[in-house]
Amino acid sequence: MNIMKKTRSSVLILSLILILSGIFVYADDQQEAVYVIPIQGEINDAVYQYVQQAILEAESNVNTKAIIFEIDTYGGRVDSAEDLSPLILRTTVPTISYVNTRAISAGVLISISSDYLVMAPGSNIGSAETIPDTEKVLSSWVASLRGAAQETGRDPNLVAAMADKSLSIEGVVEEGRLLNLTAQEAFDLEFIDFRGQGYETILSHFEIDYETIEVMEMPLRARISQFATSSLVAPVLLSLGFIGLVIEVFTPGLGAGAIIGLSSFSLYFIGSMLAGDSGMLALILFAVGIILLLVEATIPGVGIPGISGGIAIIASIVLSASSPGAAVVYILVAFTLTIITFVIMLKYGPNNKVFDKITLKSSERKEEGYTSSDPYEEYVGQVGVVSSYLRPSGTIKIGDKLLNVVTEGSAYIEQGSQVKVTRVEGSKIYVTKINEEGK
Repeated sequence: MNIMKKTRSSVLILSLILILSGIFVYADDQQEAVYVIPIQGEINDAVYQYVQQAILEAESNVNTKAIIFEIDTYGGRVDSAEDLSPLILRTTVPTISYVNTRAISAGVLISISSDYLVMAPGSNIGSAETIPDTEKVLSSWVASLRGAAQETGRDPNLVAAMADKSLSIEGVVEEGRLLNLTAQEAFDLEFIDFRGQGYETILSHFEIDYETIEVMEMPLRARISQFATSSLVAPVLLSLGFIGLVIEVFTPGLGAGAIIGLSSFSLYFIGSMLAGDSGMLALILFAVGIILLLVEATIPGVGIPGISGGIAIIASIVLSASSPGAAVVYILVAFTLTIITFVIMLKYGPNNKVFDKITLKSSERKEEGYTSSDPYEEYVGQVGVVSSYLRPSGTIKIGDKLLNVVTEGSAYIEQGSQVKVTRVEGSKIYVTKINEEGK
C-alpha cells in the first residue's frame, strides 16, 4: 500500500512539473511585443468591440511591453468613447495614444486615457463639443473628460475647454471658442508627453525594449459594421431601403427596387447585429413588417395590416439602433426622403424619361405587320370601373372582362371610380379618371 501511495504521489508531482514546464516554455516562446491598435474613422460600438478584443489579445501575451493606440478620427458616439476609455485606463499594460493625424470630439477622451500621449507633427486634438450640446449632456461629457485627464495626469481645464466653449483660459483660448491644439501647441502647454512620428521613434523615446511590433488591423466584419452603423450611413441605408420599396410598387415586376431595398436593409441590420446593437428580434420584427405591408399593397385600403406593418418596422429600427435618440433621427431622415421620393414619383413617374428607360415602351402595331391574340385596341374609348386601386397600375372591369391597366395623368385612382380607356400600346392599356360630369 505504501509503495502504491508513493507511486501515485510521484506520478502527481511529475505531472505538475510537466504542466508547469509547459507553461514556462510557452511564456518563454512568446516574444516581447508591442501591439498597435489603429482607431480610425467614426467611433461607434463596432470600434468598441474591435478595441476590446484587441486589448484582450495583447494582454494574453505575458511579454507584452506596450500597447499603442494609433488615432485618426473626427469623433463619433460619446457613449462608445465613454465605454472605450475605462478599457484603456484599466489595462495593466503600458499604453500610448499616438495621434498621427487628428483626435477630434470623441477621439479626445480616448487619446487622454492612455499613460502617454504622443502627437505627430501636423496633427491636432480638440473640438470635443457634444451634439446636442444641452447642459445635461455637455456637463456629463465634460465630467468624463476631466476624470480621464485627472487619472492620467493631464490638465483637466485644457480638456474641458475642448468641449465647453463657455470656458476661457488666458493666453490659450477665449470664451465662445472651442480649444483645438496643434502638436506643437500641445507640447508647449505640456499637454502631451512627446512630439514625434513613427512607432520606433516613440518606443525609443520612452525607452521601451521590444522584439516585435504587431499591428492589429480591424477585421473585415468590424469594418462593415463600423460603416453600416455610422451616423451618416445608417439613415441613408434605411432611406434607400424604403425608396427601393416605393420604386418596386411603381414599377411592378422590374425587380430593381426590390434589390436596392433588400440590399440596403440587409446591410443596415447586418452591421447593427455585428456591432452588438441588435439581435434576431429586430430582424424578425422587420420581416413581419414588410410582409404586412405587402399584404396591405395586395389588398388596398389603409387597414390593420398596413398599420401593424408600419409599427413593426419602426420597432425593429428602434431595437437595432445604437440609442433611442439615434433611432428617432434615422426614422425621420428615412421617412422624409421616402415621402419626397414618393411625391416626385406620383407627379412625374408615369411619364418620366427615367421610367421610360427602365420599363418597356415599345409596341407591336398592326400597321407594322404584328398581330395580337388579344386585340386590346377595341377597348379604346370604353368606360370601366376600377376593381383594385390604381397606383398607378391595377385592374378595371369592362363588362365581364378584367383588364390590367395603367393610369394616365392621375397616378392614383380609388376603387369603384369610373375610368376611360384612352390608348393602347402593345399590352399596356392606359386610362384616365372620369369626373362627376362624365368627362
